[in-house]
Amino acid sequence: MCGIAGFTQFHQHIGDQTTLETMEQAIFHRGPDAGNHYLDDNVGLAHRRLSIIDLSAAGTQPMHSHDGDYVIVFNGEIYNYQGLREALVAEGYPFQNQTDTEVILALYHKYQEKMLPMLNGMFAFALWDKKAKKLLIGRDRMGKKPLYYCPKGEDIVFASELKAILTLPDVPKDIRADAVYDFFAYQYVPDPKTIFTHMHKLPPGHYMWVDANGYQVEQYWDVSFAKQHQATEKQLGDQLYQLLDHCTRQRMVSDVPLGAFLSGGVDSSGVVAMMAKASPTPVKTCSIGFDEKAFNETEFAQAVADKYQTEHHEFMVHANVADNLEKIVAYFDEPFADPSLVPTYFVSQLARQQVTVAIAGDGGDEVFAGYEKYSIDATENKLRNLFPAVVRKQVFPPLARVLGKFSNTLCKKGRSLLTSLSVDPAMGFYMSNAQMDDATWQALAKPELKQALGDYHPSKITLDAYARADGPDHLSKILYTDMKTYLPGGILVKVDRMSMANSLEVRAPILDYQVVEFAAGLPSELKFHQGEKKYLLKETFKPLLPDDILYRKKMGFSVPLASWFRKEIHDLAAKYLLASDSGLHQYFNPEAIRTIWQQHQSGSHDHGAILWSMLMFELWWQHYIAPSAKVEG
Repeated sequence: MCGIAGFTQFHQHIGDQTTLETMEQAIFHRGPDAGNHYLDDNVGLAHRRLSIIDLSAAGTQPMHSHDGDYVIVFNGEIYNYQGLREALVAEGYPFQNQTDTEVILALYHKYQEKMLPMLNGMFAFALWDKKAKKLLIGRDRMGKKPLYYCPKGEDIVFASELKAILTLPDVPKDIRADAVYDFFAYQYVPDPKTIFTHMHKLPPGHYMWVDANGYQVEQYWDVSFAKQHQATEKQLGDQLYQLLDHCTRQRMVSDVPLGAFLSGGVDSSGVVAMMAKASPTPVKTCSIGFDEKAFNETEFAQAVADKYQTEHHEFMVHANVADNLEKIVAYFDEPFADPSLVPTYFVSQLARQQVTVAIAGDGGDEVFAGYEKYSIDATENKLRNLFPAVVRKQVFPPLARVLGKFSNTLCKKGRSLLTSLSVDPAMGFYMSNAQMDDATWQALAKPELKQALGDYHPSKITLDAYARADGPDHLSKILYTDMKTYLPGGILVKVDRMSMANSLEVRAPILDYQVVEFAAGLPSELKFHQGEKKYLLKETFKPLLPDDILYRKKMGFSVPLASWFRKEIHDLAAKYLLASDSGLHQYFNPEAIRTIWQQHQSGSHDHGAILWSMLMFELWWQHYIAPSAKVEG
């Protein structure tokens, strides 16, 4: 696991060795074991290494092909590299080391960009073809590893994290108004946008060619829900078990200590159970807990640890949130507000004390329909079908406006439900899951921000993804939508930044593309079955886990935001949100912010989620945008 950065300079001077060293230093935390760079007249490549496979100096990057024609910087792991390597050895390719990185060089030699679908793993790489004078940049199917780029004329600058790009002195920091709106709706900035107008994300499952004529982005993979499996539930369950077992074992290959995140939920518990069956020694497991019982899952994690006799480690998040929050947020180069970033940071910190690689249960909810929002969506669609369209569209909106005049919780929920029912299912899915509704946005946003946005609305992100989905039903379409938006933009960004902040590699067997494709082919009733979420996955894990793990109410990696803003982080939040010179005040009305703050402090309202998004934006602003900000690694 590593960090990469670099640039092309076909048409202009972008940088030199010092530039590469500075970019490399900005992402030092991603690879503290080694760093190096490559520079010629047309391209510069920088690399930070976290040694996982082949710990010798032979694995150092940038890595050159045996004939010297190609140079690569690579971030990630290729889980099927051994099989690919064996096939290439049989064909006579002269390998120089045991790394998966050299396998990519060998595959490129034979297949060029057509090699990308052959790679099973999490990755982002840049491969320089010296003879052809073109750069190939690729990103994995699901978007586990990040890749940002900034066009500079027909050249580009790229990196694993924006902070490396921001070290260049002439990179513009203009902020996109629509990305600000997106952030407050989704808690992250969706691909391919970034918060900056002139910087972009290479989307998952895409690659980019860069040469003297400019750059071109192409897609090489997408998940399809169109073809449904024709087999019995028992047969499908057996196939799923074998697939998950295989993918888990693949991710246990490591030349450094390896362990697992264990939350006590279905996904992480199932993965730990499979690891325990495959491991000759006790699995090292790590859990995070909170003082508030409603948010504490440690007893369930301990039960799984006891069952499989793991070497279990536990950390309780007490009143140390405020002391660490500014440092944690600095690892995100653009606004990011999933509150579970806090426990993810601490569990990564805890795990790194024991291991260099951690295996996690990420992806189970998006791939197998595990979130409560899917239940809510199903209920809303049933209600939609009870009322004629004319009633929903003409009667419900004015009723919602009437309820909006009242501030009690019941009326607010009623207004939200009626508003959602008045639109079609795709828009309803967006509205039910948006972190800030239109009424709150209108109250907060300044007139000049609204003017800059024109008729733009963040729902476009959801509706566009929903429209691209080829699934046979609504559930398939919203699962596809989450795989293309929330998963890469939220979940995987959180895990990558918080683990890499602690120089920890995290692997997720449930997000193996073979599991994702298999799950996409399952009938929806085997994912959401008579109100039971993740039905087939739970049936598959049933021989491994007790019912009180499989069927208890999902807690998620939640944090007690409401009390945090009244206690643990009260002073920190007040300092930033109410300051007269805050960056937030450039976009939001200070009076509206103060009203929300006072209502929350009085206990009359719970504005924890909105306050958290605003605080995350402001902490980001102070670190990256404020006049005194200095971007550091």
